[in-house]
Amino acid sequence: MFIKRQIPNFITLLNLFCGCIAVIFAVLGQLEFTALFVMLGIGFDFFDGFAARILDVKSELGLQLDSLADMVTSGVAPGIVMYQLLSQVFGKPFYVTPGSWNSEQILASFDMSYVSLLGLLITLASAYRLAKFNIDTRQTTSFIGLPTPANTLLIVSLPLILKFQQEPWILEIILNKWFLIGLTILSCYLLNAEIPLFALKFKNWKFAENKVRYIFIILTVILIVLLKFIAIPCVILLYILMSLFFKEKKPTEE
Repeated sequence: MFIKRQIPNFITLLNLFCGCIAVIFAVLGQLEFTALFVMLGIGFDFFDGFAARILDVKSELGLQLDSLADMVTSGVAPGIVMYQLLSQVFGKPFYVTPGSWNSEQILASFDMSYVSLLGLLITLASAYRLAKFNIDTRQTTSFIGLPTPANTLLIVSLPLILKFQQEPWILEIILNKWFLIGLTILSCYLLNAEIPLFALKFKNWKFAENKVRYIFIILTVILIVLLKFIAIPCVILLYILMSLFFKEKKPTEE
């Protein structure tokens, strides 16, 4: 029974492990690898809750551990990614070269743009959202405010788009300082806004009772096939719009 209870917690720790690796890559300026490990962590974040429900071993420990893991994967990592993107735009990127972890050398080359620190507001807003979620009794069947994993996917999609879909108009938009600052502020707002959003939890497989979820999944697959990485921000926007249009009766576990 003890091992059974620890299975979801082990999966949560895998989320945290991936988040830690993502942070390391973010500091190194390897944002594509950051995105990869963030996505792996978010995958584990989904399956730990799924495992807890299937095994019927939900616990207060699991809830707290899940939030702590999310704070790294979906809080610290996206904040550093946005910091790095803003640093590139303002011409003062900061990352440590592997093998040169000498404090004097790092401090000597540390000429950052203080505006770039705005990116860390995402980390602060994520922490506030996660803490609020843990004590909010309204979020039993859906979310209020954008879940941290969804917000993180939005942020980490930017370096993937820059790397693999280098259309001039895309680069011009993403590498615009006002776009990045505006997205940072919007991200912080959406995380803590009083906006009810549906959760991708299926109590059964009936179409009538899960129409919104099925439509969302189908449209998501279509967007990914057509737009590749650009689909990620489009899917987040679609998620918000569908939640507002198809309001559920009551405002889950992240």
